[in-house]
Amino acid sequence: MSLAILQAPRDGLLRRISDVLVARRGLYLLLLLVPPLLWLGIVYLGSLFALLAQSFFSIDEFSGTIVREPSLKTYGELLSPSNLDIIVRTVSLSAVVTLLSAIIAFPIAYYAARYARGRIKALFYIAVMMPLWSSYLVKVYAWKLLLAKEGVIGWIMAKLGLAWLLEAWLALPILGGPSLSVSYTGMVLVFLYLWTPFMILPVQAALERVPGSLIEASGDLGASPGQTFRKVILPLAFPGLVAGAIFTFSLTLGDYIVPQIVGPSSLILGQVVYTQQGTAGNIPLAAAFSVVPVLIMGIFLTVAKRLGAFDAL
Repeated sequence: MSLAILQAPRDGLLRRISDVLVARRGLYLLLLLVPPLLWLGIVYLGSLFALLAQSFFSIDEFSGTIVREPSLKTYGELLSPSNLDIIVRTVSLSAVVTLLSAIIAFPIAYYAARYARGRIKALFYIAVMMPLWSSYLVKVYAWKLLLAKEGVIGWIMAKLGLAWLLEAWLALPILGGPSLSVSYTGMVLVFLYLWTPFMILPVQAALERVPGSLIEASGDLGASPGQTFRKVILPLAFPGLVAGAIFTFSLTLGDYIVPQIVGPSSLILGQVVYTQQGTAGNIPLAAAFSVVPVLIMGIFLTVAKRLGAFDAL
């Protein structure tokens, strides 16, 4: 009896709150949005603004301490030839990985969208997603072993009598190195393995939306397969390519683990940020370097939007 008496006011309060929320949908929506907006505004955007503020500080060359007075000295240091070389190298690497990912992903995605059915399509999704299920570091170190001089790739090339071809490739001044495991070629191969699934899935989703009747109509009107691809399929699949490029380009742009394990001695953006933020590093310079990918991706997304890449997403 006493329990029922205590429960009644509580039920009445909950009912009144429920009635208010039902009557005022705006208040209900606000209560739902407050937690994620607080997280986005305080934790995410707050950290970005703190990072931006750090980039306007500088390091005292004599004492090595941070001078917390706004200046553009650090950005001037960022524009030095050696630092610009790091930025250009990173952007070029990201562009190459993105382009090669698109070339590899498109035929795979096209087959899955146009021809794969039933169990074959299910196997396709499993095959694409399975590499994402294992540890990132495990995959990188596994590729380190595969690309080593004594690794499987070198052994297979030797068995096929193509060891000379591998040696000739490693002798190239930019792409080569002591072995594939410490070269730009090896780094690109690892990035392709890691990020190509992020290109395949958006492209496959875009190709799924291409009506088969358009392709048939193009053939009926006398267009060659190449013309159909350029005039019909590629424009309609373009939003998927851009979506995949956003993933592959941005992920490569900010990665520092793969270059640290597989790459050559030349630094890229992620490595510089990682090394400069240490106790003996230059935190304002690390912050300025961190702003660079944000600006690059902002320009990338702006150009993509102007090209109408997001209209069909």
